Amino acid sequence: MEHIPFSVGNEGRQVFWNAETFEPFLFTFTAVALLIFAYGVYRRWRLWAALGKPETPLDRLPERIKALLINGFLQVKTFREPYPGIMHGLIFFGFFVLIFGAAFDATEFHIAEPLGWVFLRGTFYLVFSFLMELFGLFVLVGVLLAIYRRYIRRPEGLGYQGKPDNTPDDAVVLLLLLGIIVTGFMIEALRLRVTAPPWEVWSFGGWMLAKVFAGIEPGQAKLLHKATWWTHTFLSLGFIAYIPYSRLLHIITTPVNHFLVSLKPAGYNEPIGDFETAETFGVGKLEEFTKKQIFDSDACTRCGRCQDGCPAYLSGKPLSPKKLIQDLKTYWLMQASAAAAAKRAVNNAATGPGDTGGKSIIFKALDRIDAVVDRMGRRIATGAAPVEKAMVGEVIDLHELWACTNCLYCTENCSASIEHVPKIIGMRQYKVLTEADFAPELQLTFRNMENNSNPWGIGAHLRADWAKDLGIKTLAEEPAVEYLFYVGCSGSFDDRGKKVSSAFAKILKAAGISFGILGTEEGCCGDSAMRGGNEYLYQTLAQANIEVMKGYHVRKIITTCPHGYNALKKDYPNFGGEFEVYHHTEIIADLIAEGKIVLKKPVEGVFTYHDSCFLGRYNGIYDQPRRILRAVPGLKLTELERNFAKSFCCGAGGARMWMEEDIGERINNMRTDQAIAAGAGTIAVGCPFCLTMLSDGIKDRKKEETMAALDIAEIVWRAMDLEEERPVAEVCAAPPAP
Repeated sequence: MEHIPFSVGNEGRQVFWNAETFEPFLFTFTAVALLIFAYGVYRRWRLWAALGKPETPLDRLPERIKALLINGFLQVKTFREPYPGIMHGLIFFGFFVLIFGAAFDATEFHIAEPLGWVFLRGTFYLVFSFLMELFGLFVLVGVLLAIYRRYIRRPEGLGYQGKPDNTPDDAVVLLLLLGIIVTGFMIEALRLRVTAPPWEVWSFGGWMLAKVFAGIEPGQAKLLHKATWWTHTFLSLGFIAYIPYSRLLHIITTPVNHFLVSLKPAGYNEPIGDFETAETFGVGKLEEFTKKQIFDSDACTRCGRCQDGCPAYLSGKPLSPKKLIQDLKTYWLMQASAAAAAKRAVNNAATGPGDTGGKSIIFKALDRIDAVVDRMGRRIATGAAPVEKAMVGEVIDLHELWACTNCLYCTENCSASIEHVPKIIGMRQYKVLTEADFAPELQLTFRNMENNSNPWGIGAHLRADWAKDLGIKTLAEEPAVEYLFYVGCSGSFDDRGKKVSSAFAKILKAAGISFGILGTEEGCCGDSAMRGGNEYLYQTLAQANIEVMKGYHVRKIITTCPHGYNALKKDYPNFGGEFEVYHHTEIIADLIAEGKIVLKKPVEGVFTYHDSCFLGRYNGIYDQPRRILRAVPGLKLTELERNFAKSFCCGAGGARMWMEEDIGERINNMRTDQAIAAGAGTIAVGCPFCLTMLSDGIKDRKKEETMAALDIAEIVWRAMDLEEERPVAEVCAAPPAP
């Protein structure tokens, strides 16, 4: 190919300088690398297809495309953590620009120039060169940051129980990236050592590095250039070929997982719908997960962000969300390979070894390669066929399974959009409903919920006793009210919870809000049963509540418990319970903003707010509780170190409220320590579970004299200073006119 001469005003460079004769070999090696890459993706595709219940989450395409762009391309979730976010961003965006630039360069050389189209000349070339240098430098810095972080700094998230979990693959990937960038700069520097046109100062990286080679003769520089050119080429092609067989596969799987992300409410758990016909319940085998749930494990990058804030892991329990997903991945790879091999054997037996069975010759050949690779892999790994393991109990230890508080920190902070909690609940369902194997404390809790519709087993006829002296009517007495106050089990039976119910009811009455309660007709919301794996009991309780609520034509519901709030709002619609559900902090914040209640009495002291998991991460309610507290005169609000989406669980969620915590440190005590460190005298909460756990933590830390835990409703009622101004016998305000 005839090359255009370059000069000032016509700046450019010769592509394939000193390597013109290498083009045919380059094309051949590139084709080989792409074939290896394609086979790797094909083989992985076979494994993805081998196991799991069918699921095609392709609804609401605009939202999925948006998730792909925001988190798959723009890396928004990755940037939530500054150091790893910047590190990954430098590598990702740097390589994206370099690949785009290389493709643009090659397109001009092989297509545009022969047709007489020239782009990389003059000012455009200079800007192009500068950007390629800049983004090449970005990748180099990003890789060095990654090496420093993984092998020198070694944060806990990149390990497990204080030990690094680095693999040879991690080192290979980083060395490949480093080698590609360094040799790329060296090629450019050696070219500039020989040619040295003045405009190449815009290629500042190669220009400065060329000075290092100033003492090398041009002839030697050209020989070294050829050797470095081939090194760079093989590293780059090796990188491409290596992608499907390494952690680099997340370049494909993680963006796909962002696209396939569940668009259902946060923490949503799919109800079991076949109690009458199913032989087993929950997830006891890998194939009982959906394909998307299995694919989650292949999208995991082992970054450890889920582990960094997991209360179970940080308190010394055996559960690590990262390890759980990686253990499932290892198990899946073993089981899927065996399943794919078995399927091939059946197909070969049905069609005969020489028959394509309707497949193309290419796919038949790929199947045969798969069979050979499977046999070789098993011999290398174990010398024999894989040993069968029970997924629940062996692959995933039962202590791991039951340590989870369902706090959703893992899912909220996962940069790959992996959902951990539904998998754990599915496996719990299997242990509870199929094998009847679960903790004795839960057996008592479930029995109490079944017999008396509350976890304590207190007589259901006492459910409305807390309201006896408050003049609150039940819906049976006055059904035409605007709101149902769904009190919940804690607010009805727990002595501490009753005070919260009383304070909130008084606030509603003072504001003139039309409301009523169900009284003895109210039942447990069932959240603890569902999250403890007893889906059958949960559905029984939920359907009973829905029937009662529909009988009174309930439209709007207020709760003081985030667990009940979440269940009624997100899960009850599965059984026909379509209601407008509000948490009491939402209602109180609106009443203050509308001037319907006035906070006039100073409540002195340093307060901190504990974000409930089921209020914050599950439902995004972070601002309203803080707005309420800031409106209280005399109150000084300070934040805990772990707050908002990174808040630390109290330890009661996921049915852990009813189970003993006998491994590691108590989670509620750790959260109490964080409040002590913040210098708070009062911990404000919006959840009865949190109130109990943090009150216990204060006692355990012997801080009863200087600290207290209060629900926001109690703080607001105290600030309203109306205890003596309204007679307790006053009934609720009349409902609005129809």
